[in-house]
Amino acid sequence: MTRTVPQPRSSPDAAPGPADAALARRYARELGWTTAGRDPLHLLTGESFDVLELPAEAGHAVLRRGVRTGPVLLSGTRMGLLVAAGGADELPGLLDWLEWGPLTPDLTAVGAGGRVTAPPLPGSPGDSTGAAVWLRPPEPRRAPGSALPALAGFGSSGGDAPDLVRLVDAAATECHRVRLSHARSGVPTGVLTRGSADQPLAFS
Repeated sequence: MTRTVPQPRSSPDAAPGPADAALARRYARELGWTTAGRDPLHLLTGESFDVLELPAEAGHAVLRRGVRTGPVLLSGTRMGLLVAAGGADELPGLLDWLEWGPLTPDLTAVGAGGRVTAPPLPGSPGDSTGAAVWLRPPEPRRAPGSALPALAGFGSSGGDAPDLVRLVDAAATECHRVRLSHARSGVPTGVLTRGSADQPLAFS
């Protein structure tokens, strides 16, 4: 009886295939962002940006509130809000300062040494499918960090950076509302309810 040897699993740091390599070049050329791995390609956090992650249902509610954000991605049942590098380290202190403390365990952050799935950029082949999509795509050739929420924006009347404190407060509020709503209805947190998720759209 001939034994079948299973194919080796792809290493997260393996060289990307042709499609991933083309996408990696676009990220580097148009945005200056570092990528790694393949199937899927990943964006490395902690260098150009960090990511706040929250349930997609809560994330859509944040977008409907009109809070200024940077680029926004959707990956499965989780939404990622890109913020300035270092924002992940600020999250625990901001939640305590805003008196949310441990009430929002579903709001997390990915910072230095982390990675998130890289969605196809607009115009890429197959940009409507995949493990992740951009809801608010990054804008090429913007000044580094200018569109990413940062602490420097708090209390400032000028500047182009969205306010990290207001974004965290809105995200914590919606995470808490979703958790309470699901607790009342018996729906596990992280499960999308009917009508809770909007169609992926690009917002300005």
